[in-house]
Amino acid sequence: MRQIYFTKLSGAGNDFILIDSKLNSDFSLNSQLIARFCDRRNGIGADGLIVISDPPGKSFGMTYYNADGTTGSLCANGARCSLQYAFITGRTTIGPADFNSNGIDYSGEVFPDGNVRFYLKNPVGFKSRFKIKAGGQLINASYINTGSPHVVIKISDVLRDPGNPASNNYTIQDFPVFQLGREIRFSKDFAPDGTNVNFIARDGNLIRIRSYERGVEDETLSCGTGAVASALISFFNDNVMPPVNLIPQSGDLLKVEFEPLGNEFKNISLTGPAKIVYKGEITI
Repeated sequence: MRQIYFTKLSGAGNDFILIDSKLNSDFSLNSQLIARFCDRRNGIGADGLIVISDPPGKSFGMTYYNADGTTGSLCANGARCSLQYAFITGRTTIGPADFNSNGIDYSGEVFPDGNVRFYLKNPVGFKSRFKIKAGGQLINASYINTGSPHVVIKISDVLRDPGNPASNNYTIQDFPVFQLGREIRFSKDFAPDGTNVNFIARDGNLIRIRSYERGVEDETLSCGTGAVASALISFFNDNVMPPVNLIPQSGDLLKVEFEPLGNEFKNISLTGPAKIVYKGEITI
């Protein structure tokens, strides 16, 4: 048996197990072990797992895995948590830092107030206002890939009763995120890899958002790339100007900033809280 040392972090409610390679030499992971660690009943419990390494020429390296052990897509809240951990462990200082995540170079910065900003790459695959079948009805939806694929749906476009056009009276809190999110996530329209699904509602100057994440296969309290996708689509569809403030299910504040450049963007960033919850060890 062996002890694995880990740190549990939360990025606006999106929680992660972080394993530091400096503290766990000659340690290898597989999908079964990752799923066991992320299991909320029989393991540590988390939305995903992060391995921190120290590649030459970078402040740190980050490898991200979904809770089911799959990898390959960007996790923006995980990146913000990694930046916070790198700062706490002395890999970076207050201010800008360069790092590598799953083979791609990124940057971000830690602020003295506990907030962390992460800079994203330009999105791809934008598709606005198409129809998707779910919940026994055709629903207006938009799609964009912000490092991970995302469908964004306004809850006002969803009917409680598909036979009653006036039944679009869901609130963000009573919306059936799991049921509709899961159906859309596995829709043949997004085969073979599926998609994340975000449901949004305008609340004054805020956007309230709830997200179903693939790889977790459930609603999460926050989704960073989903918040960015929702902000960009709200700009395209409803002229919501940056900075865009969003409140996920955790109740924390996320801020998305970007500069429109024709049909593209530059300087896209996600800012919000990231903190260590606890440290521990698990036996394998």
